[in-house]
Amino acid sequence: MHVKSVNLETVCGVTSVLPENDKIEIAFAGKSNVGKSSLINALMNRKAYARTSSQPGKTQTINFYNINEELYFVDLPGYGYAKVSLALKEKWGKLIEKYLRSSEQLRIIFLLVDIRHEPSGNDKAMYDWIVHNGYNPVIIATKLDKINRSQRDKHIKVIRKTLNTVEGTPILPFSALTKQGRDEIWELIEFALNGGFDEELEESEIEEDIDIASEESVEDDSEE
Repeated sequence: MHVKSVNLETVCGVTSVLPENDKIEIAFAGKSNVGKSSLINALMNRKAYARTSSQPGKTQTINFYNINEELYFVDLPGYGYAKVSLALKEKWGKLIEKYLRSSEQLRIIFLLVDIRHEPSGNDKAMYDWIVHNGYNPVIIATKLDKINRSQRDKHIKVIRKTLNTVEGTPILPFSALTKQGRDEIWELIEFALNGGFDEELEESEIEEDIDIASEESVEDDSEE
C-alpha cells in the first residue's frame, strides 16, 4: 500500500472513552524499547511520526493513526518497564484489556519481541493474554539487523518455543534499519483489508518471501 496520508486522530489515556471507529484497526503491542514506534514509522513511510524515545515506558496512551482514511494503526502502551509503578502498570493493563474487549474493528494484533533475546516473562504473559481475549497475534521479531543472518532461524525457533505459539502463527523478522520484513507485514495488513487472511498464505511461504527479500538486499548492497 502506498501511504498518502497519516493523521494521529485519537489519543486515549486511562480515563478516556475509546473511539467507535468505522475502519479496520491493526494493533501493535510490545514491551518498552522493542522498536514499536520504529516499526510503525517504517510502515507509514515516515521518519518520526510515531514518537520514538530513549526513555522506556514513555508511551502511556493508546494512539490511533488514521492511514489513508482506510484503516487505523493502534499503538498500545509499552509494557515491562521496571521503573513504572505497579499501580500505573495495572492501569495500562486495564486500558489495553478494555480496548481488546471493546473494539469491533480490530483485525490483527502484531506482538513485537526482540529477536536477539528469548521472550521475557512479560512477553509470554502478553501473548497468553491476547490469545485469552480471542486473538491470535502475529509475532514481529524486531532488530533483525542486530544478529547474523545465519542465526535468524535459530532465534525464531527460540521465540516460537518460548511463547508456545498457536500452530501456524507467523513470526516475521523485521529491521527498522534495512526495512527487511516491511513488505511482508504490509501483505498481511492488506489481506485483512480485503476481508481476512488468504488461506493459501502459509507460514512457510511468508518466511520464504523474507529469505528472497534478504538475498536481494545483499545483492543490491554488493552492487553499490
